[in-house]
Amino acid sequence: MAGLNPNTPHPVELTLHAKSRVLEIAFADGARFRLPFELLRVLSPSAEVQGHGPGQETLQTGKREVEITALEPVGHYAVKPTFSDGHDSGLYSWDYLYRLGAEQEQRWTDYLARLQAAGLDRDAPMAGKAGSACGHSH
Repeated sequence: MAGLNPNTPHPVELTLHAKSRVLEIAFADGARFRLPFELLRVLSPSAEVQGHGPGQETLQTGKREVEITALEPVGHYAVKPTFSDGHDSGLYSWDYLYRLGAEQEQRWTDYLARLQAAGLDRDAPMAGKAGSACGHSH
């Protein structure tokens, strides 16, 4: 499998905290991360978000209140969340989740910088989609 690191510790615990909108994940090496649903959604490894190459990313906005409505295991290497905005095409490998946790602060800072550079607010509705999936009337 491309992108899988055989040295990445396997998760020993995976807990969805719906109220605080956090995925808590503990790995066999003792690392434990609390990943906000919003971070997971805006940094989804899916082609819809990442594009098919450098520079083709779609900057995600309006995801502060997003929830994970389902979390399916994919083999012994990943999970596939379904988000409340309908997004469900991201496969989050253990390696990717570990890196997100370890690099969470830097990745969040980078995301906010990309928003600022694009002149976007993180709570702005996504542009270019028919209808709004955020549940608010605008």
